[in-house]
Amino acid sequence: MSGATELWTLAVIVGLAGVTVLTRSFFFILDRPWSLPGWAERALQYAPVAALGGVIAPEIVMMGGQLVSTWQDARLFAGPAGALVYFWRRSVLLTIAVGMGVYLPLHLGLGW
Repeated sequence: MSGATELWTLAVIVGLAGVTVLTRSFFFILDRPWSLPGWAERALQYAPVAALGGVIAPEIVMMGGQLVSTWQDARLFAGPAGALVYFWRRSVLLTIAVGMGVYLPLHLGLGW
């Protein structure tokens, strides 16, 4: 690599480290307590659900970047079974157990 490339790489690393330190210590630098506006707090209550849905839904209904084309896919049965159990009992552990309890026999036993 040339000297200019190495200098540029070093400048980027130092810059990113500076931005990271500044953003992580921002709350310690302020002299008074800081709080989010009400609308932001309400929006952040939905962020975990939206992120989880954005990760799990494509994993259930897609394979290789395409929609699942057959009904013989174990994920299509395990996902709704887990969701029903969660809405019934509100237990994450039970949701995982039921979802895997439906998924594994179909996937390993039937080869779906």
